[in-house]
Amino acid sequence: MPEAVLFDLDGTLADTAPDLAGILAHLQLENGLAPTPFEVLRPQVSNGVRGLLSAGFGLTPDAPAYAALAQRFLTLYAANLYVETCLFPGMSELLDSLDERGIAWGVVTNKAERFARPIIEALGLAERSICVVGGDTVARAKPFPDPLLHACKLATLDPSRCIYVGDDIRDIKAGKAAGMRTLAAAYGYLGSNEPIEAWSADAIIEHPLEILSFIKKTDRVL
Repeated sequence: MPEAVLFDLDGTLADTAPDLAGILAHLQLENGLAPTPFEVLRPQVSNGVRGLLSAGFGLTPDAPAYAALAQRFLTLYAANLYVETCLFPGMSELLDSLDERGIAWGVVTNKAERFARPIIEALGLAERSICVVGGDTVARAKPFPDPLLHACKLATLDPSRCIYVGDDIRDIKAGKAAGMRTLAAAYGYLGSNEPIEAWSADAIIEHPLEILSFIKKTDRVL
């Protein structure tokens, strides 16, 4: 059995897109713009504020108006972190099964830790998760392996005996660079321009509970 399963947050562990899209819609209305359709925004959620402001305002971080809009977005989001956010279907059952099997699990995300921790707490997972590592917890965020290696150090884990699950190519790159098995979550936001089949993950999953099947197939190797 693996020692632990580590999850990306947005688009992998939890569906945070409705809240993030709602903040963007609020910001667009403040600036006299019509809200961008949700189906356009959903793939950009894993790219954070940068992706959402690009989709909603056509701005890149070097644009003069970007910094003020980004700060306003984060201020609004800080007050509305957990309105519609919820675990993906099957995730609660998966976490229960991991607990029953004695397999630890935690969260490694590029979302700032000051936002990630309250969401994990609101989901009722703070006492069960072995770690919550944010994009600003260490100097380099994903696709660098640093956050995953930091999580392993915190929880005294062997990276080669861990599985990392994510819905973006940078998750898979980070996991592989850390020496972990990687699973690409096809049910997530998939904001990468490269198709999921090209990410070189160890497997692609369509549902969180498929992680249990992957563990059963690979437990002798791990």
